[in-house]
Amino acid sequence: MRANWQRVVAAGVCGGVLSGAGLAMPAVAAEDPPTISQAYAGPRPGEAIGIDVLNYERKPGVHLVAESPVFAAPVRLDDPAGDTGGEGVRAPIPVSAKPGSYPLVVKAGGKIVARDTIDVKPPKRPSIEVDGVGAGRPGIKVNLFFDDLYPGETGKSFTAHCTAFAAPVRLAHDRKSWNNTRTFNAFDVPLRRTLRDGSYPVWVTDAAGRRKAESRLDVRSARPGDDDYLGNARGPAFFGKEGYLLSARAKGFTITAGRTVYVRWQDAHPDPGEEEQLTATSPAFRSPARLEFDMVKGHEADDPVFWGPARIKPGLAPGTYPVTVVSHRGRVKKTSYLTVTQDPARHDGANGLPTAVWLGVGTAAGTLGSAVAALLVSRRRRESPS
Repeated sequence: MRANWQRVVAAGVCGGVLSGAGLAMPAVAAEDPPTISQAYAGPRPGEAIGIDVLNYERKPGVHLVAESPVFAAPVRLDDPAGDTGGEGVRAPIPVSAKPGSYPLVVKAGGKIVARDTIDVKPPKRPSIEVDGVGAGRPGIKVNLFFDDLYPGETGKSFTAHCTAFAAPVRLAHDRKSWNNTRTFNAFDVPLRRTLRDGSYPVWVTDAAGRRKAESRLDVRSARPGDDDYLGNARGPAFFGKEGYLLSARAKGFTITAGRTVYVRWQDAHPDPGEEEQLTATSPAFRSPARLEFDMVKGHEADDPVFWGPARIKPGLAPGTYPVTVVSHRGRVKKTSYLTVTQDPARHDGANGLPTAVWLGVGTAAGTLGSAVAALLVSRRRRESPS
């Protein structure tokens, strides 16, 4: 009995120690404190940042305000008109701001709830950038971005020049950019397909013709060993209805003269610009077939797909005709053969009427002749003496 009592006491002591230890353990961490999120952090003078507060439950009737010595005025963070949809509330940095670090606080009802720092970068001279093409291929399309955010710059009309372009390119003011109001750009500017390898200067002029910025554009054509030197072309193949692209075949396809055939071409690495210039030619076609890039089918079939319709010449003599596609600036030339059958409505060369019409006329004439002969025989029988 005594031993049992000792066990109970020991258990109680141990339980108390464990319980006490449990009480002494750190409590579950509270929620993270409010923090300030900055979109487009590290602005230059004249740019804007986006400000938002994380981990803070906004209370009705209590306004959130961001304040900093670099702001021209406090910024209301609970103003729906200033919300940029995911970027926070727009907070402009004056053009007159000096580079440096500025304290930033967010207040709720006059009480500071979060702190941060705004790092203002030095101004940058106007610059022109060609969207990350590296060594661009001849014929590729590039995007141009002109950054004119610099104290004292006020121009509104700018033009980009480069001998790699077919013509000077007018830059449009990007009014959708809210963090940099001095951005001008141009999209899908094609490089000439006949360019030689080299580094081409790109420069921007204002309305008065003064140079405002310049850069360089490197161009290098595909070489043996590059994936896009010869690509991985397949075709041409043929199909008879617009919705049957994936059933195209390169051999054994037959079409009637005067009908429309569809030509398909695939290439894992087509040359830049071929989506606008690829054609299929044949002596059986009334005119070359323009092969256009099919975005959806190209995705389904993995390799880029091009296709287009071609009209077979009416009255074309039956036979087998070549269909040729030339790509990669003449480095790739492939030919498939198409069988053309006789047009049922072909015209007779001497009389200019369809054969079917002459057959009908002949049949009608024969029937009429038989009827007239029968009538004459019957008449003679009635007139002859009995």
